[in-house]
Amino acid sequence: MKNPSLLTIILNYKTPEMTLQSAEAALREMKGIDGQIVVVDNDSGDGSFETIRAEIIRRGWPADRIEVIRSGENGGFGAGNNFGIRHGFATRIFDFVYILNSDAFPDPGSIRTLLDHMCHTPETGLAGSYIHGPDGDPHLTAFRFPSIWGELEGAARVGAVSKMLEKHIVPLPIPSVTTRVDWLAGASMMIRSKVLEQVGAFDETFFLYFEETDLCLRAARAGWCTDYVRASEVTHIGSVSTGMKTWTRMPRYWFDSRLYYFRRNHGGLYAGAATLAHVVGGLIWRLRRLIGGKPRRDPDWFLWDLIVHYCKFSLKHLPRERNQIPTFALLPDPARGGEMP
Repeated sequence: MKNPSLLTIILNYKTPEMTLQSAEAALREMKGIDGQIVVVDNDSGDGSFETIRAEIIRRGWPADRIEVIRSGENGGFGAGNNFGIRHGFATRIFDFVYILNSDAFPDPGSIRTLLDHMCHTPETGLAGSYIHGPDGDPHLTAFRFPSIWGELEGAARVGAVSKMLEKHIVPLPIPSVTTRVDWLAGASMMIRSKVLEQVGAFDETFFLYFEETDLCLRAARAGWCTDYVRASEVTHIGSVSTGMKTWTRMPRYWFDSRLYYFRRNHGGLYAGAATLAHVVGGLIWRLRRLIGGKPRRDPDWFLWDLIVHYCKFSLKHLPRERNQIPTFALLPDPARGGEMP
C-alpha cells in the first residue's frame, strides 16, 4: 500500500495535561505519516476542551495535523472514539484508525511499526502494541476471548483448575514476539478501515469495558485476524480516567458490559452459564482463602453484586441495550486519486 493514511483518535475525560502529553508523543511519532490526530473531549465539563485547544494553539501545532473537538455527551469509551472517527471520516477516508488512550504515550517508532505491520499483513484487521508502565513493567494486554471455562478459571485462581483449563485462560502470557491473539486492550490499537466498513465500529451499548473484546470478536467472525506486535512499544499509566485502581466496589456499568457481551455474542443461556461458572469459581477461591489464608483480591461485595445484577437483568434488556454499532461506508477517497483504501 502506497502512502497509507492514518487517523489517530485520543479520547479525553478530565485529564487535559496527560492528554496533551499523549498527543505530543503521537504527533512526534506520526512525523512522515500521512494522517491526522483528533482529540475528543468526552464531555469532561471541567474546562478540558478549552485547556487543550488553547495549549495546541500556544504550542503552534499545525491545525491540519491535530484538532480538538467536543463529543457533546459522555457516552463512554466506544461512543467517544466513534465520534472522533466520524469526524475524521467526514472530510476524507483514512486507510487505518489508531486508538490511543489519553494516558498512553507511544515510544519511538511505535506507530510506524504498527502501520508497517498492517500494510504487510493484509489479513490483519486489528493490531496492538506491547504496553508497559512508566517503570518498564509489562502490562497484560493480549487475551483469549472470554468463555464459560475461562470465567471459572479466572474466578477460582487455583493451580489445579488453571492447569486443567489452560487453553481457556483469558489473559495470555506476555508474548515475546509478534503473535496472533483473540483480542487486545484498546490503549494502543490500530484498526483497518475495511474492518469498520464490514463489521462496524465500537458497539455504543458498552459504556466502558468489553467494547474492544466485542469488536475483535466481530472482526474474527468476519475473517479478520488480530495481532500483538511486540516491536511496537507504548508507555501506559492505566486507569487514570476511570479511577479503577482505587475502586472498592465494582461499578454497575462493568456488570452491564460483561452481561451484554455474553448475551449479545453467545445468547442468554450462555450468559447464564458463564455467570454460574464465575460464581462457582468465586466460591472455590473463597474456600481456598478460608483454608489457606490467602489475601482478598476482589472488590468488596463482588460476588454478591454479580449475582444480584444477573438476577435483576437476566430477563429484561439492559439499559441502553440498543446494539448501536456505527458503520462507515468507504467511498473512493479524492485525496488518494479515487483509490479505495
